[in-house]
Amino acid sequence: MNRALALIKASHPEPGGAVTVAMTLLAVGAGHRGWAIAGIFLAVGATQLSVGWVNDWLDAPRDRVAGRGDKPIAAGAISRRTVGVAGLIASLAVPVLALPFGPGPTLLLSVAAVFALLYDWPLKSTVFSVVPYLVAFGLLPAFVIVALPGHPAPPAWLVAAGALLGGGAHFANVLPDLDDDAATGIHGLPHRLGAAGSAAAAAFLLLSATLTLVFGPAGPPSWAGWSAAAAAVVVLPLGWYGMKRGTGRRTAMFRAVIVVALIDVLLLISSQASSRPTLTTGSPQADRVISTVVKKPELAWWCEWTGRRTSRISDR
Repeated sequence: MNRALALIKASHPEPGGAVTVAMTLLAVGAGHRGWAIAGIFLAVGATQLSVGWVNDWLDAPRDRVAGRGDKPIAAGAISRRTVGVAGLIASLAVPVLALPFGPGPTLLLSVAAVFALLYDWPLKSTVFSVVPYLVAFGLLPAFVIVALPGHPAPPAWLVAAGALLGGGAHFANVLPDLDDDAATGIHGLPHRLGAAGSAAAAAFLLLSATLTLVFGPAGPPSWAGWSAAAAAVVVLPLGWYGMKRGTGRRTAMFRAVIVVALIDVLLLISSQASSRPTLTTGSPQADRVISTVVKKPELAWWCEWTGRRTSRISDR
C-alpha cells in the first residue's frame, strides 16, 4: 500500500464519505446551487477527514499493541506523524472552508468539528461517548440550512432528527466490534451496555429519527414517509429476532439498523426538497417574480450576489 492510499484509509473514508455525500445531497435539496454545493462538500468533508485522521493518530500506540494490521499506522504503511499533521491541517481547514457562508454557519460547523474531535479524545472511552455524535450530527444539517442565502433558522425537527440519527449510528457502528474494542481498552457507553443494550439503543434512536423525519415537517406525512416508518417498524424487530436466535448473530441487528439508518438519510435529504417555503408579499406581480426565483435557484443566487434580495421586490 502506497502512502497516499494509506493516508486515505487512515481517514476512515467509508463513514466519512457517507456523511459528506449525505450533507451535500441535503444541500442540493435545501436549495444550494453552484459554488455553494462544492463549498458544503469541502467544508463537511474537512470535518470528516479531521476526525478520522486524529482518531488514528491518537489510537496508534494501542493499535500497535493490539496488532491491528487493518490500521495503516499500526501496519507500518504510513508514519504516525504524517497522519497527525494531516489531521491538524484538516481541522484548521474547517472554519476556513466554512467562512464564505458567513460567521453563523462557520461557528456551527466549527462547533460540530470540535465535538467530533472530543469523541476521539477524551470521550470515546467514557459513558458520554454518545454525546459528540448527538451534537455533531445535529449541527451538520443545521449548518447546511443556515448557510443558505439569508441564513434561515433550521427547523427544530431537522436538528433533532440529525442528532437522533447520529446517536443511533454510534451504537450501531460498534455492534460488530464490541469485543475487539474492549480488548484494546475502549469502554464507551455501548461497551458498558453490551450487545443487547447497544442494539436496543440503536433501534430506539433510529426509529425516533424516522418518526421525527416523517411527522416533523408541516403538513400530513407523504406516502414515502408512511412507507419509511412502516419499513423501520418491520426491519428492526426482524434484526432483533435474528440477533437473539443465537450467539454470533450481532450482524443481523447491525444490518437492520444500517437499513433503517439509510432510510433516515434518504428521508433527511428529501425532507428539505419537499418543504421549501412558498414566499408571498401580498402583491400578485411581486409574488409571480418571487415564484420564478424560488423555482430557479440560480436566480436567487444572482439576486443574493448583486445585493437585491428577493424579499425586497415588493418594496419597488
